Amino acid sequence: MTTTTATRARSLADLRGFLPALPTSRGSWRPRPLDVLIALGVLLTALPKLAHVGGPHPNEHVTLLVFSLALAVPLLWRSRAPMATFVVVSAVALAQWLVTGAVFADIALLLVFYKVAATSSPRRVALAAGVLELGVLLAVFRYAPAHRDYPLGFVFLSGLVTAAGVLGVNQRVRAAYLAEVEARAARLEFERDQHGQLAVAAERSRIARELHDIIAHSISVMTALADGARLTVDTDRARASAAMADVSAAGRAAMSDMRRVLDALRDPSDPADLTPAPRVADLDTLVSSVRATGLNVSYTRVGATANLPPAMQVTVYRLVQESLTNTVKHADRATMVDVSIRTAGDWVDVVVRDDGAPRTPTPDSAGHGLIGMRERVAVHAGQVRVGPSDDGWTMHARLPMSAS
Repeated sequence: MTTTTATRARSLADLRGFLPALPTSRGSWRPRPLDVLIALGVLLTALPKLAHVGGPHPNEHVTLLVFSLALAVPLLWRSRAPMATFVVVSAVALAQWLVTGAVFADIALLLVFYKVAATSSPRRVALAAGVLELGVLLAVFRYAPAHRDYPLGFVFLSGLVTAAGVLGVNQRVRAAYLAEVEARAARLEFERDQHGQLAVAAERSRIARELHDIIAHSISVMTALADGARLTVDTDRARASAAMADVSAAGRAAMSDMRRVLDALRDPSDPADLTPAPRVADLDTLVSSVRATGLNVSYTRVGATANLPPAMQVTVYRLVQESLTNTVKHADRATMVDVSIRTAGDWVDVVVRDDGAPRTPTPDSAGHGLIGMRERVAVHAGQVRVGPSDDGWTMHARLPMSAS
């Protein structure tokens, strides 16, 4: 039973490959202006022959008019559903072959076959061509007035079918070529933009190296002058004063050079960030905002944190900020967070501990926050440990003040 069902499913799938695809939305059924003109043209060209129909068979006039309409009207959807239109027109042509004679509206077969060849897959085109060739044979044997006209009629009608198919395939190849040209132009434009961005990045890297050289040279000069001033301040105060003036001048020159280099590195489209760098004292505001979410946050600060260097104060603030963010976003059933900052000796310890369930997955897999923590701590030659503890989740960073 299962084998039979699978075989039927494969057969239906193969059949769908040949069946026409019908429009699905209401707008897809609306005829295109060109198709309307083609349908009217086919119908109008059939009128002269209809005007001469009469004689002893008055019903023939009505029959030919009905078949002309039945062949022309489906052309309204020639572009929307070419294969479906071809099936309908072929069925009408077969019925006409069985009932009455040929009409000029039979050209609808060639017009819709052209569209099939221009838009459909090769095997659908081959199927449609086979149907038309069968129709050519039927038409030749039915409508040729004498036996000697069979070969000539077959060659003529087959030539029309071939011409329609070749023109349609040529149109499809041309459309594919134009699409490929447009895609290639888009790729080249994208690659050009990428090359431009790479060039900008390379130039910024060169400027950054220059910045490093400027800072290193200026600091070396300032250090040497300061050491000289310190050694001569007791014996030659004038010389020491001149050295300190040189230190001040070297510092101003270094700041000016650094400002020019940083202006070159800054993206002109980015707005200037005039917000002051955060400090440890700003943690009171941060903790208050987290408490407003309903989380119980205890904050302890021990030692002279106000005397920490500005760069280290920014690092401490960002460590606490990222830890609290991870607690709010990732901690399951967390009710309490303990934030502790202690300075003792040459070390600063930053501890953020919550009572939430262990993260699955850990915040490392959810973003780059912990990576940023490690990079900030590494700048100060410190250490950081982030992970589950006995009662929740803990971030513990230790920063040496001597490294700052």
